[in-house]
Amino acid sequence: MKDVANMTEPKTLQEAIVYFSDPQRCFDYAVKLRWPDGKVTCPRCNGEKHSFIKTRRIWFCYDCQKQFTLKVGTIFEDSPIGMDKWMAAFWMLSNCKNGISSMEIHRALGVTQKTAWFMLQRIRKAMQTKDYIRKMSGHVEVDETFIGGKARNMHLHKRRQFNKTIAVGILERGGHVRVHVVPDRTKGILHPLVKANVEKGTPLYTDDWTAYDGLEGDYPHEVIDHADSYVRGLVHTNGLENFWSLLKRGLHGTYVSVEPFHLHRYISEQAFRYNNRATKKHPMNDADRFRLAMSDVFGKRLTYQELTGKVGKPHRLPPDAVPF
Repeated sequence: MKDVANMTEPKTLQEAIVYFSDPQRCFDYAVKLRWPDGKVTCPRCNGEKHSFIKTRRIWFCYDCQKQFTLKVGTIFEDSPIGMDKWMAAFWMLSNCKNGISSMEIHRALGVTQKTAWFMLQRIRKAMQTKDYIRKMSGHVEVDETFIGGKARNMHLHKRRQFNKTIAVGILERGGHVRVHVVPDRTKGILHPLVKANVEKGTPLYTDDWTAYDGLEGDYPHEVIDHADSYVRGLVHTNGLENFWSLLKRGLHGTYVSVEPFHLHRYISEQAFRYNNRATKKHPMNDADRFRLAMSDVFGKRLTYQELTGKVGKPHRLPPDAVPF
């Protein structure tokens, strides 16, 4: 076994658990991720004048006269859970292909199921990126899918009010996927969504859903009729079909039942793993995905009241699920 005191950064879950079991090393690792240039600033006022209380691992800001910890201004804020458990949960969710349930986290980390669920939702919030620096180009697929329970498994009285949630995916072949939960799949939704994410003039591939008609003015638009075939040369949506398969395997197999109000975060989780999968051009391993997920926890606080819709007006699509 490696000398724990001299361990390098972990590459496996077992190494991660051992590595982050040292509170000081866990703290130093998180500080380096939050302030990579080594310049600690106050998350409340951005003040740079502060003192560090080593015994309590907190800073005192001289500008706003308030104390702050590593967790302030992050998804960890106000959480009594130790960073060692947060790190383990991050590692598992960012690397388990079909996701990991709150019951598994509850048993593995020794926290309650409710706490585990709240932790996982906050981690999914960190994985939910809006950092679309550029529009997609190359060859792009667009497809929509319906997500929800199977009608044949429901009682008759529930089938009458049966409604599925719609998700639209946009995939740059050889690149990333972007997925949005939308209220419907009409032209008024699909056309602005495509134009907001895909560079004009990019070859576009969709199925024969009529709401895609009219995109030909801005894109070379090819259609595949699934009643006839699934592939015609470059014309197909098989990349997105593969993503939908992965997504639904996790939703139906691991999570079993997901409320539409929370669906966008589960989609963000799967999109994060898909977009950071190992490829020949971009080799990624478990440690890389973990580090990438951990580096995006800042400025993304999610309270339990917000998560459960107890603040503001609860509605089908939360504010952070709005596609554009």
